[in-house]
Amino acid sequence: MTETSTNKPPIWFWIVSVIALVWNGLGVDGYLGQAYNTERYRSAFSAEELEMAANMPSWITATFAIAVFAGVTGAIGLLLRKKWATIFWVISLIAVIIQMGYGFINEQITHLWMTVMIIVFAFIFLWFSRKSQAKGWIS
Repeated sequence: MTETSTNKPPIWFWIVSVIALVWNGLGVDGYLGQAYNTERYRSAFSAEELEMAANMPSWITATFAIAVFAGVTGAIGLLLRKKWATIFWVISLIAVIIQMGYGFINEQITHLWMTVMIIVFAFIFLWFSRKSQAKGWIS
């Protein structure tokens, strides 16, 4: 038997959930571009940035994958109105903090505004998931 919430979420719940899915979908695209070293990926960065990415430890690349795939899963969980979405947002946020923290510590952050935006969105999506759970929109 499946549990579904009886509280109907407002329209903005769906809008934020779709934005979360698109945002993390773009992250998955970025990860796959980096992992498969696609032409589109290479054309978006300078030689210096590509060199930095190529020399990152594999565990940082893994945290990138964990962050974006957990984020997509969390967004799908929101759209399905499942409380397990929050667990995936926690995993995504932890991976983002590890990945971006490594970049800050090793002075490998080339686009500070994007880095900050990624961290902020990770916090917002976790907060939103917890708020949705507290309001009974997801269960």
